[in-house]
Amino acid sequence: MVSLDDAVIARYEKFGKRFEILVDSQLVELWKDDPTSVEIEKIVAIEEVFHDSKDGERPTAEVLEKVFNTLIFKPIAEIILSEGSIQLTAVQRKKMVEVKRRQIIQHIQSNAIDPKSKGPHPITRIELALDESRFSVDPFKKLELQIKEAIKLLKPLIPLSFENARLAFKITGKHYGSVSQILRQYKEKEEWMPNGQWVCVIEIPAGMKGELISKVMNKDSDAEYKEL
Repeated sequence: MVSLDDAVIARYEKFGKRFEILVDSQLVELWKDDPTSVEIEKIVAIEEVFHDSKDGERPTAEVLEKVFNTLIFKPIAEIILSEGSIQLTAVQRKKMVEVKRRQIIQHIQSNAIDPKSKGPHPITRIELALDESRFSVDPFKKLELQIKEAIKLLKPLIPLSFENARLAFKITGKHYGSVSQILRQYKEKEEWMPNGQWVCVIEIPAGMKGELISKVMNKDSDAEYKEL
């Protein structure tokens, strides 16, 4: 539960009246992406509905019943969060936009390659192209949708190819634990060799290839790999 000092206002208007609850802006973003990912009780600073949260003015039970058809806080809060708007300060909005922009750029850099060089585009190149495209980041719009929109705008500006790479790794047995943690989520198959080495095949976005190989080699300098 967020503190009252750190909470922001979620506002909903209907029948000429305003309804507000105090919430954690970051958890609201998670909730909007997946309402099952976080409980309403953790999002709000206090389980109260206000007409004006700064003045502490509260609606009557009659008004709540008329607008929301219930007096129960949770369904009221869900309506306010899903249909209302989040009132961020300029500083809060700037911070959230910067975080989401970095996530969009990082996703593109990790998943796309330059079809000519077969390597990922530098972060700076993607940043400059995104600026040139005049793409506007929405702090509350789903990340996946904004990534698709950004890619559509970037493709006329820089060559982007979304390909997968299949890699085979041969790891010394003593480094299995640390390396398998890195590769586990991408693993297609694995096998233990008679000499105690662990072999696995993975499939990843081609843009991640260099970074992933570097992580594995940092854990096991004797590791061997090849692209399939």
